[in-house]
Amino acid sequence: MSRPPPLAGLRVIESSLLGPGAITTHLADLGADVIKVETPGGDYIREMTWPIVEGVSLLHLHVHRGKRSIVLDLRQPEAVAVYEDLVRGADVVVEAMRPGSLARRGLGYERLRELQPRIVFCNVSGYGMTGPYRDLPAHGIAFDTWAGIVGVARDEEGLPFIPEHASMGMHAGPLLGALGILAAVIRARASGEGCALEIGQSDAAAYMDWYRIESWKAYERPEREVTGNKADGYERRAPGTAGMREGVRYQIYDSLDGHILFMASEQAFWRHFCDAVGRPELFERWPGAKFADHARGNRELQRELQAIFQTRTTADWIALGGQHNFPVAPVNTPKTIAEDPQFQARFPWYPHEQHGADLLPFPVRFLGEEAVPPARAPTVGQQTDEVLADVLGYDGARIAALRERGALG
Repeated sequence: MSRPPPLAGLRVIESSLLGPGAITTHLADLGADVIKVETPGGDYIREMTWPIVEGVSLLHLHVHRGKRSIVLDLRQPEAVAVYEDLVRGADVVVEAMRPGSLARRGLGYERLRELQPRIVFCNVSGYGMTGPYRDLPAHGIAFDTWAGIVGVARDEEGLPFIPEHASMGMHAGPLLGALGILAAVIRARASGEGCALEIGQSDAAAYMDWYRIESWKAYERPEREVTGNKADGYERRAPGTAGMREGVRYQIYDSLDGHILFMASEQAFWRHFCDAVGRPELFERWPGAKFADHARGNRELQRELQAIFQTRTTADWIALGGQHNFPVAPVNTPKTIAEDPQFQARFPWYPHEQHGADLLPFPVRFLGEEAVPPARAPTVGQQTDEVLADVLGYDGARIAALRERGALG
């Protein structure tokens, strides 16, 4: 007998625009009933970014999978009353847009808690609910440039442009927000009292880059208090991956058919590698320190390693590292990763035949349980009548009356 999904019974009311709606995607993937309340015109996420798959954006197909859509024109008092009915039976209300959007419709946190004392209210926005940027409009890349994650590139004419990069804030904000929501729900169920919380996607971007930011802050202190590590003779390196540039035993190398990341920063791993490739003299000449020794700036050793790594394919190096216990990794791209055997073993695609586009599944697995794939992202108001009837118990006449008065758009 199959078990219900982990968040079965958790009901979330979502009011969102664009990418911040991903905060409830994680909850829907785990079985929560997420009801997305849309304006009559719908969330224009369906037209944003690329690719557009059969007229609908991939962004919408991913972010709103597993959710139900209901249309309410909150300019109408009857629609506000319906929203209030939804809140009475909900655990969570998410305002994934500028702070105060629901309050302007009479649905701020104080009103929500009157309707449902244990309601958890969460706002996720670009810059959060406080600070000078609070009301500044923005899109996802803004949070990464603000946080110092994305640098400036220049084209052949010297004009600046946005370089290719992995987005951080627009993904980390919703993920951390979902974690906060679950923590708040656990407390609310124990105490009977809900709460309000908020997260800025910009905050999340900075938080995810804590190592570099905190390193620079640490380097403001005198060198007698904050140094580099022992293997570097206590010399300060540039924070984060910038400090990897001069690395040798921790570096990317050309393989016979691509690239390989070599990571023998521990002395034991370095010895295992040298023995595996039949070059013990490399260890004897450059044994290195016990931990965190990248052999910085050792160009002679770097050339030796480059010649060695060019003798085998990436797959051969992965196999050898597993056999002889030294760390190596493939160097994939977003295009090639789908062909990687580890990816293929771990990521069973949600197929486009059912979901509109081929989508990656939620990566957390519950052992011994089969995850239920989420439903396809809804069209605008696709489940309006279903939600009103099944969730709120409205009969056909009441639904028809609401529609006639314009409450349902």
